[in-house]
Amino acid sequence: MEYRGKKVLVCGMAKSGIAAAEMLCRLGASVTLQDSKKREELQNVSELENMGIALYTGKNPDDIVTQYDLVVMSPGVPCDLPFVLEAEKAGIPVISEVEFAFTLTPCPVIAITGTNGKTTTTTLVGELMRAVNPKTEVVGNIGVSYSSVVEQLEKDSVVVAEISSFQMEKAVTFHPHISAVLNISPDHLNRHKTMETYIEMKERVFYNQTAQDVTVLNEADPVCRAMAEKTAARVFFFSSQRELTEGIWLKDGEIFYAWDGKKEKLLAVDELQILGVHNYENVMAAAAIALCAGVASETIREVLRAFRGVEHRIEYVATVDGVDYYNDSKGTNTDASIRAVLAMKKPIVLIGGGYDKGVSFDDWTALFQGRVKKLVLIGKTAPKIRASAQKQGFYDIVDCDTFEEAMQTCKKEAKEGDCVLLSPACASWGMFDNYEQRGRIFKEIVQRFMTE
Repeated sequence: MEYRGKKVLVCGMAKSGIAAAEMLCRLGASVTLQDSKKREELQNVSELENMGIALYTGKNPDDIVTQYDLVVMSPGVPCDLPFVLEAEKAGIPVISEVEFAFTLTPCPVIAITGTNGKTTTTTLVGELMRAVNPKTEVVGNIGVSYSSVVEQLEKDSVVVAEISSFQMEKAVTFHPHISAVLNISPDHLNRHKTMETYIEMKERVFYNQTAQDVTVLNEADPVCRAMAEKTAARVFFFSSQRELTEGIWLKDGEIFYAWDGKKEKLLAVDELQILGVHNYENVMAAAAIALCAGVASETIREVLRAFRGVEHRIEYVATVDGVDYYNDSKGTNTDASIRAVLAMKKPIVLIGGGYDKGVSFDDWTALFQGRVKKLVLIGKTAPKIRASAQKQGFYDIVDCDTFEEAMQTCKKEAKEGDCVLLSPACASWGMFDNYEQRGRIFKEIVQRFMTE
């Protein structure tokens, strides 16, 4: 697509929107960057204007949207707002920031999506690919906007992208060479409204793939398994539940694979530095992607053995007065937090709650008996989680108005031999800017406990 001379409206002034606007400006487009926040609430305003980017702040662009040739959507901006519908009605293309960056990409793309495990798997795939290609860029929902690195890509580069359902809402030509859908469970229903729509957004990662491409799918997840019938790409299954004729699987604490006529043991899970079946699934997905990308099995083993996991995902922080503290701030939905609870080997003082994404907490709270010693609740979902837990017969619950109060409560309630787990099963919005900030504050408070 030619962008020079085009009038482009970029919606959303977070990382992705700013990076896309800056890139479009360098390509010679006339760019307006919009955000519903007021000017005084936004950062980098003067720098953007000095680049020649016009700003439209404080409201949605309902009155101006039809003046543009193209609209680029940041993932945080809902696609069902009236101005989006108005643009499409007027025949103006509306694309996602990921779609925009993809149109400028000269190299192969690996795209990883799913409800949980995306960041761990994407990070691991990035390390696997960098072991054989230093021109590997890891982008997307992982915190590095695709548009911010696209200018430095070359034909022999590789893009490894963590892809969210939001980023696929306005993806049109996005076509990865290798895609992966790790798992599916209810999430973001406040935005997508139905599970059917949410699943469709995940499936879009492979919609443009052909028989020359590969889709990696979780055979143990029935929704993912059914996707094999919807993709034109060759399917590489991974399974934590049974041996496969072709694919990669976990059996008796060891990971094996069979692909392109070769079958061998990859490694034992005891050789890994990350714990839990969910992480073994992430490892298998990452290894499958690497195998399909031509990485040698011995190189894969070396990288897997050295991998220590990602920040904010069941991250051990410290032991204070005999109590282990774990930061799972990335547990922003019930399925992720279920995995965190199951990974703990000690009685848990659990911090839960936050922004309500419109899902049930019953599957999560059903695990509390015999595992969770005390539930410490914060945020808007506290009443909903309390009701769910009490329905399951769990009553050891404390409500806290602030995160500091929650941490002090945990310190008081947890005894030697227990663990404190931050795994909220909710988004961070409302109390924090993002899950990273929530996790950092958790770790800062734990460090302070060590000196008190």
